[in-house]
Amino acid sequence: MGNAVRVLVVEDEALICSFIEEALLDGGFEACAVHSGEAALSTFRDGREGCRALLTDVNLGDGISGWELARQIREITPDFPVLYMTSASAPDWESRGVNGSVLIQKPFAPAQLAAAISQLLGGATSSD
Repeated sequence: MGNAVRVLVVEDEALICSFIEEALLDGGFEACAVHSGEAALSTFRDGREGCRALLTDVNLGDGISGWELARQIREITPDFPVLYMTSASAPDWESRGVNGSVLIQKPFAPAQLAAAISQLLGGATSSD
């Protein structure tokens, strides 16, 4: 069990966050959940959690947005897998999302989320 891929989850709404954690567990992943972009950056820089992918809401309250968070993480680790979640900002994705990222529209089913992450990680291991 200890070798499940850990996903850094950034979601400022507690209910959605627990839904996502459950969905990831059901899909065979581990979630490391934080509630702001700032917390996500420090967790990522810290590195102790060993997260292999970023799953972030686009709108994160007052702090940095999911768009900005992903850009900063990509400056540290250029090919880090990124999956955005949004209910409203999907049209911005082409202009604001990082290269090779995936976007999933809220609301989504748990299986959709797990499938999107599997696909993302499958793509991340092969060289482009």
